[in-house]
Amino acid sequence: MPKSVFDSRALRNEKAAYAYVEAKIWPTGRVCPHCGVVDRSGELKGKSTRIGVYKCYACRKPFTVKVGTIFEDSHVPMHLWLQAIVMMCASKKGISSNQLHRVLGVTLRTAWHMSHRIRLAMDESGSGPLGGGGETVEVDETFWGQQGSIFINGKGWQQKRGWGDKMKVVTLVERKGRARSIKVDDLNAATVRGVVLDNADTKSALMTDEARYYRNIGKRFASHDSVNHSADEYVRTEDGRKITTNTVEGFFSIFKRGMVGIYQHCDERHLRRYLAEFDFRYSNRAALGVNDTDRAAQAVIGAVGKRLTYRTTRSKTAKAPSA
Repeated sequence: MPKSVFDSRALRNEKAAYAYVEAKIWPTGRVCPHCGVVDRSGELKGKSTRIGVYKCYACRKPFTVKVGTIFEDSHVPMHLWLQAIVMMCASKKGISSNQLHRVLGVTLRTAWHMSHRIRLAMDESGSGPLGGGGETVEVDETFWGQQGSIFINGKGWQQKRGWGDKMKVVTLVERKGRARSIKVDDLNAATVRGVVLDNADTKSALMTDEARYYRNIGKRFASHDSVNHSADEYVRTEDGRKITTNTVEGFFSIFKRGMVGIYQHCDERHLRRYLAEFDFRYSNRAALGVNDTDRAAQAVIGAVGKRLTYRTTRSKTAKAPSA
């Protein structure tokens, strides 16, 4: 019988959890977050000392591996943090805050904040442009959120048609690699051009639908092909090349199934973090040789240099978390 990932000692024992995180965050030696000195510190072993506390011999300040990461100032045990990371990394369509609240035994407010901190650790938006020579990048846009209502004389309140007041997302996907999604305020030529050129290597082959704003953008790339969805064209073959945007459409399918079935509601302020979560799992998927354990380890490594306080995550006027 296969061994459960939750049998790992790091997910059940606090000291082992700290040791695991330290090995991922400090692979070349213990780094003091205050002065940056490497391997000039010692573990404090007093009876009342917390697990994982070290003292730097250079600046004389105490520190733990939590400082300067998503774990800083958290009273949640480290092994519970690792359990939450494993569950979020292993769930293809995500896991709700309510589910984390029940499984981990923490409050709903804590589970909601933990999930947002983990999404921040998953954010790989600064990892360089997608694609490159010999690679194909597909680009498309989608819409998410509740459509507003309008009052029509004689008919009462009716739901609006179209996507005018929905949240707008542009996603770039390497044909055999990573995904990156960007929330935008509008879908005009200037906005889309900026998103594509900022996030895709122009040595790539670009594939899009028939939207007019891609025509000039495509001239900047090694090649540009498009499919005409309005004419029910979704795939065609030219010179042995498959011209389609089905890869990015498949990404949207996973994203929307997760948002509808798991999270159900997403405030516009937080959409970018949910996008980062789905991008991360897609970019580190099993088809690329990344298993659940490796994916969780990558999220722990991504926790460095990222802080997110509850106050900045949720304003005083925001409603209570529901997902």
